[in-house]
Formats: sequence, C-alpha cells, structure tokens
Amino acid sequence: MRTTTYWAVTSIVVGECAVGGAMDLFRMAPFYPMLIDLGYPSYLSTILGTAKLAAAVVIAVPRLPRLKEWAYAGVLINMTGAAASNAAAHKYTGTIAPGAFAVLALASWAIRPRSRRL
Repeated sequence: MRTTTYWAVTSIVVGECAVGGAMDLFRMAPFYPMLIDLGYPSYLSTILGTAKLAAAVVIAVPRLPRLKEWAYAGVLINMTGAAASNAAAHKYTGTIAPGAFAVLALASWAIRPRSRRL
C-alpha cells in the first residue's frame, strides 16, 4: 500500500515538474504571464523550467539519493515561493495550486522507499 501511495503521489509531483518545466521554458500561459505579473524578470522562466525538468528526471529515476534530496528541496522551495509570491501580491487564489503541490512533494519525500533515501 505504501509503495502504491508513494508512486501515485510521486507521479503527480513528477508530472507537474515536467509539464510545468516545459511550460516555463516555452513561456506558456498560465505560468509565464503570472510570473511577469508578479514582477519577476522573464529570464527566471528559463531557469525555473530547466530546474523543474531536472527535478522531474532525478525524482523519477532510481538511485541518486543525494540528488533526490536536492530535487525535493528545490520543488518545495519553488512551490512555497510561488504560493508566498501570490499571497504577497494579494492573489490568494494563486496560492492554492502551488501550496497543494508543495504538500504533495513533501508527502512524496516522506513516504519514499528505503532504496530512494540517503
């Protein structure tokens, strides 16, 4: 049961990183316009997109436990940063999705199998 839950949650996290990363790289809506609307520079989209795609690969593949720790940390920082940025701009509905993905990333990290731990 734990393994099934881990893979279900992790698939959502990896999917968000992969799709969100590609959308960031191609500067697609809704993420890119929100990033600009929040006052961030446009080149941040390229940095975030690359980091999200790398995190998706590292979290999905076996082994690499130290790199997985960094990937999970990056996803959590990205999502909590997105939620905090929206909250600071008084766009509270923009905090829901990144907040939920932050919780899912934390859950994936917490229930990962021993083989994926440092």
